[in-house]
Amino acid sequence: MLILLPPSETKRPGGAGAPFDAASLTLPALAPVRDSVVDALVALSADEQEAARVLKLGRTQLGEVAVNAALREAPTVAAIDRYTGVLYDALGAASVDPAGRRWLGRHVMIHSAPFGPIGALDAIPAYRLGAASSLPGLPPLRRVWADAVTAAIADAAPSFVLDLRSEAYVALGPVPAGVPSAYVRVVTETDDGAVRALNHFNKHAKGALVRRLADERPRIGSRAGFVRWAAGVGIRVVDRGEDGLDLVA
Repeated sequence: MLILLPPSETKRPGGAGAPFDAASLTLPALAPVRDSVVDALVALSADEQEAARVLKLGRTQLGEVAVNAALREAPTVAAIDRYTGVLYDALGAASVDPAGRRWLGRHVMIHSAPFGPIGALDAIPAYRLGAASSLPGLPPLRRVWADAVTAAIADAAPSFVLDLRSEAYVALGPVPAGVPSAYVRVVTETDDGAVRALNHFNKHAKGALVRRLADERPRIGSRAGFVRWAAGVGIRVVDRGEDGLDLVA
């Protein structure tokens, strides 16, 4: 099973790893696209005001431009440790035991805007770039990434993809039609049985789900296998067929 996670806008600074190397990341066939996006982001960052305009940064966020300017020389940390925020706080990667971290490295990818999907243990620098951005000299990121990411996932040939990404990141690389997959919505049920999607708790529930998987490390190779595992550990998942899976929080 491959789990696809969205990134987070907030990230831990610093790191102790070697600088960014596009070819060293998971799905190395994406290295040329990674380099083109990173080059465009670094070039944009030479002009603070233009970078702030393109990236929609406020006055208190101008420090993010310097972070992007240093992207190729900056120290790195594992992606699963770089991201913060509701989802990643609920996952709590720092407290996952060594076997669980190895499981995350084998089964989890985080879909970033500058690097595409990266392995949970891939070393990345801090950056600021969102899925909706358009960088000077490049088409919109959806056009930059979509076909290349879909092809790379197809080449990786996972038995099953559990897609926990937001819709903006799904657009940067749809799961290929030939790969079994399920898109997950986090919902709550009302007293009359109706369901409604959640926002804040959506991220928390996804992080807690991945933490449970990392702790238990089940062998899951299919959609039905995931639903069975969830039922067995008291996590309510409703299979909506072509509409994906509802994770009931």
